[in-house]
Amino acid sequence: MFFYLSKFLWFFVQPLNFAIFLLLAGLVAAMFGRRRLATAGSVLAVLVLALSTWTELGATMISPLEDRFPRPPLPERVDGIIVLGGGLESAINAVRGGYEINGAGDRIVEAAVLARRFPTAKIAISGGTVEMVIKGEGDADSGPRLLTALGVTADRLILENKSRNTYENAVFTRQLVAPKPGETWLLVTSAFHMPRATALFDKAGFPTVPWPVDYMTSGTESIRSFPPYNGLEVTTTAVREWIGLMAYWLSGRIDRLFPGPADGPGG
Repeated sequence: MFFYLSKFLWFFVQPLNFAIFLLLAGLVAAMFGRRRLATAGSVLAVLVLALSTWTELGATMISPLEDRFPRPPLPERVDGIIVLGGGLESAINAVRGGYEINGAGDRIVEAAVLARRFPTAKIAISGGTVEMVIKGEGDADSGPRLLTALGVTADRLILENKSRNTYENAVFTRQLVAPKPGETWLLVTSAFHMPRATALFDKAGFPTVPWPVDYMTSGTESIRSFPPYNGLEVTTTAVREWIGLMAYWLSGRIDRLFPGPADGPGG
């Protein structure tokens, strides 16, 4: 239920869709002669789009998330690497049978790099199908095609293809891997996603070493740093992650709204 409710609500509140709905509401108000409501809806829609595309709003919102878990020195020994899904084009790969990557593809690429650096480490790919309408395949289904093409042997892979969100990533991966005390597992995901992911793995009883990738900001952004479509993408990602943190905190799935390195065994 949580999965479907989150998908439904996100459809309406993501910045571009929210602006469109405000414009539609303004048009309906104008049709019924409600000029003030029509003007308010139109102005708010333009404001949402302008802030999302032409300002540093997105970078300002996402930078604290990306900076929350700095990448630590690599441990001398690594028993396993967990890579969270989201870096592969689910719908395209389901049809074409390849391993097309998207903007978060650093996750799976970094897993391949770490796999070469630690040749005895297991690699757990966690990610099932997350689409509600179109048919796709999870990263745990298409990821092995890319990793084996890059030289990672299939016997090193642990595939968790049932999870649909980060909470299920943590719970299902913990059940599948059954980590032993004293083992060192790296958690690979996008930097903005690391606070929520680490907190969930800690709560599931699977302590990890955060290994953030896929940074979207440099920390020195200005209004001229992003073309409009990039600004909208960063703002949308930031809004989604902050809403995700709020929802997980209110539902009791994480203990703090903004988890940090000192909050649990993952730090």
